[in-house]
Amino acid sequence: MKSFLPLFALVSAPLTLAAQEPQNVETLPTITVTADRESLTTPTLETKRELMNATIPGGVAVVDAEDYKRGRASTLKDALDFAPGVFIQPRFGAEESRLSIRGSGVQRTFHGRGIKLLQDGSPLNLADGGFDMQAVEPMAASYVEVYRGANGLQYGSTTLGGAINFVSMTGHDAPAAQARVEVGSFDTLRTQLSSGGVYGDNDYYVSLTTSFSNGFRDYSQQSSQRLFANIGHRISDAIETRFYFTYVNTDSELPGSITKDQFQRNPQQANAGNVAGRQKRDFRLFRIANKTTITDGDTQTLTVSSFWSWKDLDHPIFQVIDQLSNDLGIDVRYDNTATLFGHDNHFTLGLGAVYGVTQDNRFLNIGGRRGARTADNELTSSNVDLYLQDTFHLTDTFSLVLGAQGTFASREFDEETIFGADNTASRDYWGFSPKAGVIWEPQKDKQVFVNVSRSFEPPSFGELTAAGAAPGLVDLSAQWGTTVEVGTRGRTDRMRWDLVWYYSWIDDELLALGIPGVSATQTVNAGRTIHQGIEAALDVDLARGLFAQADGDKKGDRVLLRQTYLLNDFRFDGDGAFGDNDLPGVPRHYYRAELVYEHPCGFYAGPNVEWAPQSYFVDLDNTQSAGGYALLGFKLGVRRPKGPSFFVEVRNLLDQDYVATTGVFKTATPATAAYFPGDGRAVYAGVEWKW
Repeated sequence: MKSFLPLFALVSAPLTLAAQEPQNVETLPTITVTADRESLTTPTLETKRELMNATIPGGVAVVDAEDYKRGRASTLKDALDFAPGVFIQPRFGAEESRLSIRGSGVQRTFHGRGIKLLQDGSPLNLADGGFDMQAVEPMAASYVEVYRGANGLQYGSTTLGGAINFVSMTGHDAPAAQARVEVGSFDTLRTQLSSGGVYGDNDYYVSLTTSFSNGFRDYSQQSSQRLFANIGHRISDAIETRFYFTYVNTDSELPGSITKDQFQRNPQQANAGNVAGRQKRDFRLFRIANKTTITDGDTQTLTVSSFWSWKDLDHPIFQVIDQLSNDLGIDVRYDNTATLFGHDNHFTLGLGAVYGVTQDNRFLNIGGRRGARTADNELTSSNVDLYLQDTFHLTDTFSLVLGAQGTFASREFDEETIFGADNTASRDYWGFSPKAGVIWEPQKDKQVFVNVSRSFEPPSFGELTAAGAAPGLVDLSAQWGTTVEVGTRGRTDRMRWDLVWYYSWIDDELLALGIPGVSATQTVNAGRTIHQGIEAALDVDLARGLFAQADGDKKGDRVLLRQTYLLNDFRFDGDGAFGDNDLPGVPRHYYRAELVYEHPCGFYAGPNVEWAPQSYFVDLDNTQSAGGYALLGFKLGVRRPKGPSFFVEVRNLLDQDYVATTGVFKTATPATAAYFPGDGRAVYAGVEWKW
């Protein structure tokens, strides 16, 4: 009864006044206040961040899309540049990048491997593990979840790199209408039209983007059209279902890598062989997914996710690769947050399965056109993951986390007998990956954590079938790793930090060591390797209230320093051929920072820097290296939740020649084409309007 007294007082007060003063009383219009229900299928950024911090004793982060939308937002690098622990560098200023976490897929300079890339919780990877960066639209995301290493267990990921999940905007957080145009150097033009809304128990979001760029380098034209949409329906207070639709059409010229001498003479030139072969990577992707969440409104939640994707790839390189892929998968996850023995507890149990078939046809490359057929293969992949994790709060400040994943993976290769030989082969892989960790929170919003985990990664067809003319599948084992990580994260009034040290012992790492007499670049299982490093992020409010004072809920202005730092120490461990050589392809030190002034009106401005202070090797023999570099940039703009916004951004302000990333070789010489030059000075500007 006591809780209703304030409400009773508010209702009865006008009646009491009326009795005391009988004069006419003006009747005010009725005001109805309603609160938009949070989507069951798509938690808010704040909800997701709190859940990750409370249940995961390791490297995780949430990237707010509003942060990267304050500048050019075209590529995965634009979106993930300030995500702690993520190393990403475009090969030629476009979406195709080297994406690595903790040295995952360190030898891979095409597509992606060693990370589970997801869209709204469903894999974008093909069933064999490879993925395309062009399948993601950063502008359609509300936020991005980054799980480093086995911390991605809730998505069935125990790879060395972990998982990255792009979470779409919905009608609950999208503007009714939005238009955005970006223009800039190298004839860049990028547009977006989007709309979202809530109508009773239904909501929708749709985004259409187009982009075009001639690129900094010769023969590096890129274009794409992307449609991302979702429709949600609240069946009841306890059940919500959401359908996702994706269409991507992307064309990319491939300028290739060049020698160090060619880079020094003219970093804009393309590899002559790539131009002669009209090398490209073009594909169309169509994807349908569904996510249904059922909750009892208290402690139990069941989430069922499913998807089907279709991809048609036209890829002239050393051959013309023509692939048609169909992949489908389902994931069922149960979460229970009921107390256990009187203590808070969060239990997760999940089962995921993915199946994919790729029709792989190959032809001689005659100036980018199909010549005689060289292969007619069918590639079939399947993966089944059973995973569980429990976070048990022993006290208010101390939590114990235990988890494990069991995995079965199958790779089947069926070559049609166009050469009179049957090269059918298959490989099966079994893995068990346990993890254990603790979280200590001595004060609110300040945590220390430790965990130990196992990682498991079976090879993709890119490793299993790349042995030139060798028949069937290469005999490869899965890559295993044991990782220890220690870290802290938290925030104070003026500071936010994320600091992790990790050490990984890797067995059978998949590296391109070559097979004598077969292929100099064939992937094989290396001996013991070590991956260790530091992943750090630190945001500090250096000054506040310079021109606008905070007042209650009203924010003041500030000067913010954002920083991320990576120490990448990846090397062989007493290898018979390579000793303790560094693993190539990733700089040992990498630093990213921006110093920005922010005003509550939405204005922001400031410089930024990207710094790799020392050279790093491009080959396993450690004979050739790419130089370090330092890039200066500047950004200013105004961003508002409604109405007009704009930005102007200058990248590589001093027009430095630098190598953005490299190929990876066993042995490199001065004549080896190993270097991918980064973009020269570039200016971009954008205008956005929200209604």
